[in-house]
Amino acid sequence: MGMFGSVLVANRGEIAVRVIRTLRELGVRSIAVFSDADADARHVREADTAVRIGSYLSADDLVEAGLRAGAEAVHPGYGFLAENAGFAQACADAGLVFIGPPAAAIALMGDKIRAKETVSAAGVPVVPGGSGPELESIARKLGMPVLLKPSAGGGGKGMRLVRDEALLGEEIEAARRGALNAFGDDTLLVERWIDRPRHIEIQVLADGHGHVVHLGERECSLQRRHQKVIEEAPSVLLDEATRAAMGEAAVQAARSCGYEGAGTVEFIVPGDDPASYYFMEMNTRLQVEHPVTEYVTGLDLVEWQLRVAAGEELPYAQDDITLTGHAIEARICAEDPARGFLPSGGTVLSLREPQGHGVRTDSGLSEGTEVGSAYDPMLSKVIAYGPDRATALRKLRAALAETVTLGVPTNAGFLRRLLAHPAVVAGELDTGLVEREAEGLVPDGIPDEVYAAAAAVRDAELVPATPAGGWADPFSAPSGWRLGGEAVETRHWLRISGQEPVQVRGTGRVGDRTVSVTVDGTVHTFHRAGDWLGRDGDSWHVQDHDPVEAALHGAGGSSTGSLTAPMPGTVTVVKVAVGDQVVAGQGLLVVEAMKMEHLISAPHAGTVTELDVRPGTTVAMDQVLAVVAPEEES
Repeated sequence: MGMFGSVLVANRGEIAVRVIRTLRELGVRSIAVFSDADADARHVREADTAVRIGSYLSADDLVEAGLRAGAEAVHPGYGFLAENAGFAQACADAGLVFIGPPAAAIALMGDKIRAKETVSAAGVPVVPGGSGPELESIARKLGMPVLLKPSAGGGGKGMRLVRDEALLGEEIEAARRGALNAFGDDTLLVERWIDRPRHIEIQVLADGHGHVVHLGERECSLQRRHQKVIEEAPSVLLDEATRAAMGEAAVQAARSCGYEGAGTVEFIVPGDDPASYYFMEMNTRLQVEHPVTEYVTGLDLVEWQLRVAAGEELPYAQDDITLTGHAIEARICAEDPARGFLPSGGTVLSLREPQGHGVRTDSGLSEGTEVGSAYDPMLSKVIAYGPDRATALRKLRAALAETVTLGVPTNAGFLRRLLAHPAVVAGELDTGLVEREAEGLVPDGIPDEVYAAAAAVRDAELVPATPAGGWADPFSAPSGWRLGGEAVETRHWLRISGQEPVQVRGTGRVGDRTVSVTVDGTVHTFHRAGDWLGRDGDSWHVQDHDPVEAALHGAGGSSTGSLTAPMPGTVTVVKVAVGDQVVAGQGLLVVEAMKMEHLISAPHAGTVTELDVRPGTTVAMDQVLAVVAPEEES
């Protein structure tokens, strides 16, 4: 058949940019798709052509866009419809090659119950568990703790860990409701929970001629809320014998479902007994963490997805695959660790993404990008490669310190500190480590130099612009000098959301994009853009504070009862009206952002005196949603 002439990329963000890069290298015409919100996105600008669609979740829209633009094939990226058998079949029915496995393989592996039965029949070890109407009885026989999983789910979404047998029935009902809401299917399976497990996955590659190879493993044990945050290849846990055995098991799993293309077989592994690995699920698509495998194998996985889909045979056998060096990836997400990792958003005011010398950033960002609440919070990935793990860790920490995304709070600084944690450095990982250590990896309070730098910027902004070669009025300089008296220091009231306001003076060197201040004899340099400061992957939004206005606002009594949005998002539920009496802790509204719901509760008993939103209202972070006047005031 030969390589495709044009390919529709049915996705957005960093993965769309990543796929377009390989298409460009192969000389294949790239066709992007975009919604109204993405018309000026980076993936649209970098593609050869772009087509507007109504929704990334509409198979009909995507197929129609491909046909209209003259595409020969469709690359689904990951997320959205990447593991949707109906979409794969719709592409095939329209004469478009789906760059992924056959629809039947997607359907089989997308059903966790059928998948376990299929791979078990092929001799692949599976986690003890079961499914069916007697789910509670099966769980009790397994013994606590157990893990409830939606059969139709994936990526860790909807899973519930049950440790208390008395709560089992209640948890099963809650899990069914969650599965139905998230996936349209309330079928569950239950599995024995393995304490302190490690999550290790095997990358497989299969062509349409019966050849299947594995490309080694990736360690994905560093997770938060069942979502991966750091991935690496290879794993320090496995010896060569275990790696070969797990690789062969993954190959058999792929063969059992008639797989073609790039896919990943995920295993749960007891940390104290790596030889006792168990199949969890198969992801029938390209994985977010595929770059670490590309680094250690030297293969471009997107290129081989395209070549396999175009009918080419794999030119190598298993013995030809070698792993060289070590690679580690960090996922940069729009979330604020200081606010309990709530989703964030905003406009990217200043962007710096390290590249080169064993460091790679896959990103969909550019300066001016609006990060909203409609999509997944992952913005980019920073990947580092070295001859050994210690070098890769050191490079990745340095790259995260260089990463700048001012205007949108991210987890880059948190990840940099996580990579320096003694357990991570030692390779002593498990899927609960991040949750256990998260609190200690979030700085307590705001460093003094942050306020000093913000004050220095305010001082610089007070100096009037002087034309080149012109005269500067000395009386307009904010020096504090006054006639007949001593100089008065210029001080600024400043505030960071969630913190008490402070009054501070600042002296420093302020440039176009940086500011340096000296505090306690140490020079601190920050990136800056507008009211934002950044350093070592962390960022702070420092705003002016007017104590008079704040006092007047507080005098009205509303400051203590104001309920503000904890994250930018959309109000989905409003449970009260103005005039309603509420009790402390009563849920009043629900704000949703990036697939996460947050309940806004009454801070005290009282009366709802203001309600500024309704279902469907889009809100900014810290926007006032409602006011509850305390009982004594109401």
